[in-house]
Amino acid sequence: MALIVICVGALCLALFVGSRIKRARARRELEEHSIEPETLHELLTVNQKLRVFDVRQPLDLLAYSELIPGATRIPPKEVLANPLLIPREEDAVVYCTCPDDKTSREILQRALSLNFSRVKVLRGGLAAWKAKGYPVVPYRDAFRLDTEI
Repeated sequence: MALIVICVGALCLALFVGSRIKRARARRELEEHSIEPETLHELLTVNQKLRVFDVRQPLDLLAYSELIPGATRIPPKEVLANPLLIPREEDAVVYCTCPDDKTSREILQRALSLNFSRVKVLRGGLAAWKAKGYPVVPYRDAFRLDTEI
């Protein structure tokens, strides 16, 4: 009986340590591939080759029908299904409005798993951009309210 308790304890400890390592790795990865709103704003004023992608969920887009100027709207479901919608050979930034940039992180992880190296996540998404007083433009194209990822 004692051996079973020890084995179960060891297994629980291993799972706990493994999950902590995985979270730390994900945080480092996100840190390495994040960009602050100020930095993005500076880059956009001098670098026309930087591509920006709005990957917000449809309901978020409905609530805030605006984009960062020059951004291309791509539904997250489409990007996750076809990551090549984001160019592999160009600098790109994705943003959303999810808490902790959840959708952007999912897209980043998918892109990195396919060896994309030039994609970044806008830290804080559209809300952080707007909080700095940076411009937005109205989004007027029709879109579907399909909320599945």
